[in-house]
Amino acid sequence: MRIGVSIVAAALMLMQAGGAAAAELPDWLTGEWQQQRGDRWTEEVWTLPRGGVMIGVGRSGRGESLANWEVMRIVRGADGALAFHAAPEGGSATIFPVVEQGVRDIVFANPRHDYPQRIRYWREGRLLMAETSRMDGSDAQSWTYSPAGK
Repeated sequence: MRIGVSIVAAALMLMQAGGAAAAELPDWLTGEWQQQRGDRWTEEVWTLPRGGVMIGVGRSGRGESLANWEVMRIVRGADGALAFHAAPEGGSATIFPVVEQGVRDIVFANPRHDYPQRIRYWREGRLLMAETSRMDGSDAQSWTYSPAGK
Protein backbone atom coordinates (compact mmCIF):
# COMPACT_ATOMS: atom_id res chain seq x y z
CA MET A 1 0.00 0.00 0.00
CA ARG A 2 2.81 2.43 0.85
CA ILE A 3 4.41 1.86 -2.56
CA GLY A 4 1.12 2.67 -4.31
CA VAL A 5 0.67 5.85 -2.25
CA SER A 6 4.29 6.87 -2.90
CA ILE A 7 3.86 6.41 -6.65
CA VAL A 8 0.69 8.51 -6.64
CA ALA A 9 2.38 11.20 -4.51
CA ALA A 10 5.41 11.26 -6.83
CA ALA A 11 3.14 11.53 -9.89
CA LEU A 12 1.27 14.45 -8.31
CA MET A 13 4.55 16.20 -7.48
CA LEU A 14 5.77 15.76 -11.06
CA MET A 15 2.49 17.13 -12.42
CA GLN A 16 2.76 20.15 -10.13
CA ALA A 17 6.38 20.70 -11.12
CA GLY A 18 5.43 20.50 -14.81
CA GLY A 19 2.63 23.00 -14.27
CA ALA A 20 4.96 25.38 -12.42
CA ALA A 21 7.54 25.16 -15.22
CA ALA A 22 4.89 26.02 -17.79
CA ALA A 23 4.07 29.22 -15.88
CA GLU A 24 7.62 30.47 -15.39
CA LEU A 25 8.22 34.08 -16.34
CA PRO A 26 10.40 34.27 -19.48
CA ASP A 27 13.69 35.43 -17.90
CA TRP A 28 15.38 34.99 -21.32
CA LEU A 29 13.49 38.18 -22.35
CA THR A 30 15.39 40.26 -19.75
CA GLY A 31 17.62 43.03 -21.07
CA GLU A 32 17.87 45.99 -23.40
CA TRP A 33 17.02 45.22 -27.02
CA GLN A 34 17.24 47.29 -30.19
CA GLN A 35 16.47 47.04 -33.88
CA GLN A 36 17.86 49.51 -36.39
CA ARG A 37 16.64 49.64 -40.01
CA GLY A 38 18.12 52.65 -41.73
CA ASP A 39 17.01 55.66 -39.71
CA ARG A 40 14.08 53.75 -38.14
CA TRP A 41 14.61 52.25 -34.71
CA THR A 42 12.72 50.20 -32.14
CA GLU A 43 13.79 49.45 -28.58
CA GLU A 44 12.46 47.25 -25.76
CA VAL A 45 13.73 46.91 -22.21
CA TRP A 46 12.59 44.09 -19.89
CA THR A 47 13.32 43.73 -16.17
CA LEU A 48 14.30 40.53 -14.42
CA PRO A 49 11.35 38.52 -13.10
CA ARG A 50 10.55 39.48 -9.51
CA GLY A 51 7.40 39.24 -7.44
CA GLY A 52 5.53 37.43 -10.23
CA VAL A 53 6.00 40.21 -12.78
CA MET A 54 8.33 41.44 -15.51
CA ILE A 55 8.03 45.08 -16.57
CA GLY A 56 8.84 46.22 -20.07
CA VAL A 57 8.92 49.47 -21.99
CA GLY A 58 9.15 49.93 -25.70
CA ARG A 59 9.55 52.85 -28.04
CA SER A 60 10.10 53.38 -31.73
CA GLY A 61 10.85 56.24 -34.02
CA ARG A 62 12.76 57.64 -36.91
CA GLY A 63 15.98 59.60 -36.56
CA GLU A 64 15.58 61.66 -33.40
CA SER A 65 11.75 61.62 -33.55
CA LEU A 66 9.71 59.39 -31.26
CA ALA A 67 6.78 57.76 -33.11
CA ASN A 68 5.23 55.72 -30.27
CA TRP A 69 5.88 54.16 -26.90
CA GLU A 70 4.34 51.47 -24.71
CA VAL A 71 4.44 50.12 -21.16
CA MET A 72 4.15 46.33 -20.87
CA ARG A 73 3.97 43.75 -18.10
CA ILE A 74 4.08 39.99 -18.03
CA VAL A 75 2.23 38.95 -14.90
CA ARG A 76 1.68 35.63 -13.17
CA GLY A 77 -1.94 35.61 -12.00
CA ALA A 78 -3.32 34.06 -8.81
CA ASP A 79 -4.08 30.91 -10.84
CA GLY A 80 -0.42 30.66 -11.90
CA ALA A 81 -1.12 31.52 -15.56
CA LEU A 82 0.86 34.24 -17.32
CA ALA A 83 -0.61 37.20 -19.18
CA PHE A 84 0.87 40.06 -21.20
CA HIS A 85 -0.52 43.52 -20.35
CA ALA A 86 0.05 46.13 -23.06
CA ALA A 87 -0.62 49.84 -22.48
CA PRO A 88 0.33 51.84 -25.61
CA GLU A 89 1.11 55.50 -24.98
CA GLY A 90 0.02 55.13 -21.34
CA GLY A 91 -3.56 54.15 -22.18
CA SER A 92 -5.61 51.38 -20.62
CA ALA A 93 -3.95 47.99 -20.69
CA THR A 94 -5.16 45.21 -22.96
CA ILE A 95 -4.58 41.72 -21.57
CA PHE A 96 -3.27 38.83 -23.68
CA PRO A 97 -3.26 35.46 -21.83
CA VAL A 98 -0.43 33.03 -22.57
CA VAL A 99 -1.46 30.34 -25.08
CA GLU A 100 1.90 28.60 -25.70
CA GLN A 101 5.19 28.54 -23.86
CA GLY A 102 8.44 26.75 -24.52
CA VAL A 103 11.94 27.00 -23.10
CA ARG A 104 12.82 30.13 -25.13
CA ASP A 105 9.54 31.15 -26.75
CA ILE A 106 6.17 32.43 -25.58
CA VAL A 107 2.88 33.30 -27.31
CA PHE A 108 0.09 35.47 -25.92
CA ALA A 109 -3.30 35.93 -27.60
CA ASN A 110 -6.53 37.89 -27.28
CA PRO A 111 -8.93 37.17 -30.19
CA ARG A 112 -11.30 39.96 -29.03
CA HIS A 113 -8.68 42.68 -29.57
CA ASP A 114 -8.63 44.49 -32.92
CA TYR A 115 -4.86 44.35 -33.53
CA PRO A 116 -2.67 42.73 -32.55
CA GLN A 117 -4.46 39.59 -31.49
CA ARG A 118 -1.36 37.47 -31.13
CA ILE A 119 2.05 38.44 -29.65
CA ARG A 120 5.00 36.10 -29.90
CA TYR A 121 8.55 36.38 -28.52
CA TRP A 122 11.35 33.88 -29.05
CA ARG A 123 15.12 33.70 -28.97
CA GLU A 124 17.40 32.74 -31.82
CA GLY A 125 20.86 32.60 -30.30
CA ARG A 126 21.71 36.06 -28.98
CA LEU A 127 18.83 37.69 -30.90
CA LEU A 128 15.35 38.37 -29.57
CA MET A 129 12.61 37.90 -32.14
CA ALA A 130 9.12 39.38 -31.84
CA GLU A 131 6.00 39.17 -33.97
CA THR A 132 2.49 40.57 -33.75
CA SER A 133 -0.37 39.37 -35.94
CA ARG A 134 -4.02 38.46 -36.15
CA MET A 135 -5.01 35.09 -34.67
CA ASP A 136 -4.58 33.36 -38.06
CA GLY A 137 -1.08 34.83 -38.49
CA SER A 138 -2.13 37.39 -41.10
CA ASP A 139 -1.00 41.04 -41.04
CA ALA A 140 2.19 39.97 -39.27
CA GLN A 141 4.77 42.52 -38.20
CA SER A 142 8.14 41.29 -37.01
CA TRP A 143 11.21 42.58 -35.22
CA THR A 144 14.73 41.23 -34.85
CA TYR A 145 16.34 42.72 -31.77
CA SER A 146 20.02 42.68 -30.90
CA PRO A 147 21.31 43.30 -27.40
CA ALA A 148 21.64 47.08 -26.99
CA GLY A 149 25.12 48.51 -26.80
CA LYS A 150 26.84 45.47 -28.28
